[in-house]
Amino acid sequence: MAESTELRTFSYIDQLQPQLASFIASVCTGFLPLEGDAALFVEISPGLGINVLIDKVLKATDCQPGMLVVERAYGMLEIHSRDQGQVREAGRVILEHLGMTEADALRPKVVSCQIITGVDNHQSHIINRLRHGQYLLQNDAFYILEVHPAGYSAFAANVAEKTAPIQILETETFGAFGRVYLGGPEDNIKEAAAAVDRAISGLGGRDNPVKSLIY
Repeated sequence: MAESTELRTFSYIDQLQPQLASFIASVCTGFLPLEGDAALFVEISPGLGINVLIDKVLKATDCQPGMLVVERAYGMLEIHSRDQGQVREAGRVILEHLGMTEADALRPKVVSCQIITGVDNHQSHIINRLRHGQYLLQNDAFYILEVHPAGYSAFAANVAEKTAPIQILETETFGAFGRVYLGGPEDNIKEAAAAVDRAISGLGGRDNPVKSLIY
């Protein structure tokens, strides 16, 4: 791999929660993940190198690829397996090929976070036209997270679903920034939001220069 390759995201998920697994299955173009699968999200820059990484993983492990996004700037790969050991081995293969460690990935940073309470039905209908997951209902609380790099949005959504009974509306896992949209009762949303903030703050990696915004 070229020395100029940047490891942006390297994110393990131990067990995909039901909604997140179903969401990924609804938008991915590869093999569908199942509830309880372990998963790994890897994002590099420039993007074309992701083709080599998927080749290495598939030849060395029994993992299945769910998502493969190849853009000029960024390349993102999601792989999964019922066997956590296979997913860990895939991560080892990727890092060995890159000549890197997990610490070489960017430390994820919450760029912005908003909670809108008592959502008006007109706004909920607009959001529902844009989402690929569950529905936002009138008077729900609406949570919007923006995280950098983008691949950590799946990690955030999985943490939220583990923590509280919320609805995953949308999870954008690639591009310049990742986004997570959640809906549900206000107390549940606040509990999930606090858990996501703690979980992301606890992840390591190299310094991330992106600035956070406050709303």
